[in-house]
Amino acid sequence: MDYRDTPEEAIFRQEVHDFIQKESPRNIMRGEGGYGGQGEAWKAWVKKLADRGWVAPAWPKEYGGAGMSVMEQFIFNWEMAEARAPRPGGIATGFAGPTLIVHGTDEQKQKYLPEILDGETVWCQGYSEPGAGSDLASLQTRAIRDGDDYVVNGQKIWTSGGHMAKWMILLARTDPEAPKHRGITYFIADMKAPGVTVRPLINAAMTHEFNEVFFEDVRIPKQNIIGEENRGWYLAQTTLSFERSNIGGAVGARQGVEDLVTLAKTSDVSTLKSNPGVKHELVDRMIEAGVATQMSLKIISIQAKEGVAPGHEASVAKLYGTELNQRIARTAMKVLGLYGQLDAKSEGVDASRFGRYKYQYLRSTANTIEGGTSEIQRNIIATRGLGLPRA
Repeated sequence: MDYRDTPEEAIFRQEVHDFIQKESPRNIMRGEGGYGGQGEAWKAWVKKLADRGWVAPAWPKEYGGAGMSVMEQFIFNWEMAEARAPRPGGIATGFAGPTLIVHGTDEQKQKYLPEILDGETVWCQGYSEPGAGSDLASLQTRAIRDGDDYVVNGQKIWTSGGHMAKWMILLARTDPEAPKHRGITYFIADMKAPGVTVRPLINAAMTHEFNEVFFEDVRIPKQNIIGEENRGWYLAQTTLSFERSNIGGAVGARQGVEDLVTLAKTSDVSTLKSNPGVKHELVDRMIEAGVATQMSLKIISIQAKEGVAPGHEASVAKLYGTELNQRIARTAMKVLGLYGQLDAKSEGVDASRFGRYKYQYLRSTANTIEGGTSEIQRNIIATRGLGLPRA
């Protein structure tokens, strides 16, 4: 790995840094669970990003993106993370937009892409089902052709932002007789259509991000198919040239430990003096955050130099990063002792400051499940990275 920026990369990094320092608002409020923006400050910030193509930096310029290389994206993501600058994105820019760019009709692109770039329209992803999570191709939600529409019945689960979404990218089975990876079609579903029911799933931290979504005789017009009928599984694998280093997660982990060190040194409730082991744990967490950064640098080096998407390396980083989040959360509980039980609404001591750590501890339990479980990541590392036989 070459840790140095090229002269061109250094100029770009400074450009991004200066832009954020000048234009990024502080303490911006976002929607529940990080979905959707609120207020004029958020809209103004998104407009400034959009003017540079930085809402969706990987998208081609002709579609409103910046056409950045993976290394430019890496630098951009790193600087945004270092500044803790708020960003639009998620399912809309990462999944729906790229699929439409590659496989959508001109009419679909003209209708949906501009509203993705405005940073206000929320999309959600209708993939997982109660019996089809890790084995997604086993999904059973059905879509049956009826004239110019498809009638959809079934259930999706763990739908992030579904309660705020306008549109869903939906995988449904259109040919039950075909092998399971075939016979699946990719739809755009209107989340306000008759027959769509969204029910909240409250996580252990008592926040509402996930949902279960039920479809009961929901009619989707045939023009809402992306690509070809029965080819949805292959479309679902579509991405643009996104950088996959998760540098934002690595930077966030380091910043989280730095905040925790500051708390341990300055708070009257810190156990730092009474529990010497806390100091060693904080050192361990900081070293581990550095390791996560090195993993990110390795991944971007593979992408930039070899021009290929990382395989098992991304699974290593995901597995390590999510388990690190949990270790940081456990260390935070040790730093705070009994005060770690406070939440932001508790009375008395500076609960608003401590409450984030209770939330972090409870929320981190899901990190090793969402986005591909630790078990799945270990299987990928074993088979694709180490060449071991499939279990």
